[in-house]
Amino acid sequence: MTNYQIGDFLIRIKNASLAKIKEVSGVMATSYIKQTARALKEAGFIEKFSEKEGILTVALAFRNKKPVLMDLRIISRPGLRLYKNVEELEKDKGPFIFLISTSRGVITSQKAIKERVGGEVIAQIW
Repeated sequence: MTNYQIGDFLIRIKNASLAKIKEVSGVMATSYIKQTARALKEAGFIEKFSEKEGILTVALAFRNKKPVLMDLRIISRPGLRLYKNVEELEKDKGPFIFLISTSRGVITSQKAIKERVGGEVIAQIW
């Protein structure tokens, strides 16, 4: 059991991607982690995810035998939370997306801009 479950989940996905492992399992399936997995699936970083007996299994997305998720950096952590509004999200341009925890659940920065909502920046993904 870790203190920061979402950080543990994201780092497991990053490490599996760097090691070219196709599946990650053994993660507790909380609603917050399932929302994050759903956002990653919509963004195309994971193929699918399933829950069995409270444990989440995630299949990573690969193209041409290379993982789609190239790098991931956790932005907010328990000791320091970072929040951005829509205007700040629009200013941040680059080949990355943010995972944002909003009042509408965990969504990507593109969807947050489209829906005109801001929130806590969980991670930055390339």
